[in-house]
Amino acid sequence: MLAVGEASVEGAVGLDLPSVVRARAEAFAVEVLADAVNRPVQLRNGSLYVRGLIEQGARKSLEPMVARLGGDADYESMQQFLAVSPWDPGRVLRAVAERVTPQIDVEAWVIDDTGFPKDGNRSPGVKRQYSGTLGKIANCQVGVSVHAVGSRGTLPLGWALYLPKEWCDDPERRRKAKIPEDVVFRTKPQLAVDLALKAAGWRIGRAPVLGDQAYGSNTELRDRLHEAGLEYVLSVGPETTVFTTDTEFTAPERAAGGRGRPRSRVRPDRDGIAVSELVATLGQGRLETLTFRDGPDGKALSSRFMFLSIRAAHHWQPSRGVWDKGAETPPRQEWLICEWPQHAEGPTDYWISNLPASTSPTRLARLARLRWTIELDYRQLKGQLGLDHYEGRSWIGWYHHTALVTTAHAFLTLERLHPK
Repeated sequence: MLAVGEASVEGAVGLDLPSVVRARAEAFAVEVLADAVNRPVQLRNGSLYVRGLIEQGARKSLEPMVARLGGDADYESMQQFLAVSPWDPGRVLRAVAERVTPQIDVEAWVIDDTGFPKDGNRSPGVKRQYSGTLGKIANCQVGVSVHAVGSRGTLPLGWALYLPKEWCDDPERRRKAKIPEDVVFRTKPQLAVDLALKAAGWRIGRAPVLGDQAYGSNTELRDRLHEAGLEYVLSVGPETTVFTTDTEFTAPERAAGGRGRPRSRVRPDRDGIAVSELVATLGQGRLETLTFRDGPDGKALSSRFMFLSIRAAHHWQPSRGVWDKGAETPPRQEWLICEWPQHAEGPTDYWISNLPASTSPTRLARLARLRWTIELDYRQLKGQLGLDHYEGRSWIGWYHHTALVTTAHAFLTLERLHPK
């Protein structure tokens, strides 16, 4: 059986399941679907769908899966269950998360997005747009997700279909795709934060949130995570501006004879500095060489890092001398993490983190480098479980499919953890 998190999954198209494993897969699906689905026929359809996702077959869209399932499945009934029935996929994801995350020793949550290539223009959210997964502009949908990653496995915690603004503003396209009226335009970082905050309300352990520059450079995202009590280690670009710890923040005194309330918004006594410039001024003398386990093979790797205490300057507008968001106290103190490999001419990556000041350098470096695990998740979810094989044009159908793929993924994780 292909292990969840295994490094190579290209070409994997499912498993040849013994009858006893098939029975366990269906029972697990019924267990996690029970809170969202209460009709016996729907529970049966859900368990068959999960089984179809796991079993052998190059294509995991509904029609070929039903053909492989034989007399056990009815196409019309399963189509109704997948694309029309109003059961809540969020309840399924929560049930899966509360069942599986305690067993995988979660170290972090990772936010990211992935592309779903599509023909035509009728699938919800499809357009010519850039996908980092595809590495180019292509006709595709884009799904945002958050995943729990741990030393014993990984698990998707939530999915959101990115709906471009032209879709949001087109009533006819919305009607045909059955997009709910309350769905409005949300950026990918906004969708990612919403998913993380939703998962934070479940009965699962919280973990630091990781993400690439597309998410880490979004100041609203960092603020919302921090305000919700979530820790993060997020990649940022070299141009990101910060204040050094010797910056003093004071509220200007009221002019003599001035009227009104005293000014309360603090101002820095100096300009911010780009993180690349800050690191360059300090040079290589502040670098620490750390060794930790990283990569899909778990080998011990070494690299050089710099860890600095800073305050983010993203709300300060130096040209106007004001904050674009009221600040009566100095910006929060955070970590700036920089990686500068031994033979590199300069730093290769920067991260900002709100982890406590007492956090060890080894843990900071480990978390900064842990985001790669989501790429393995996407590869297995697509290569083995058909995440990108949904062919329907229903908004809720996409969410149902991703929840059921997550259920299949979770079942494989449990099978690997308990092989006997």
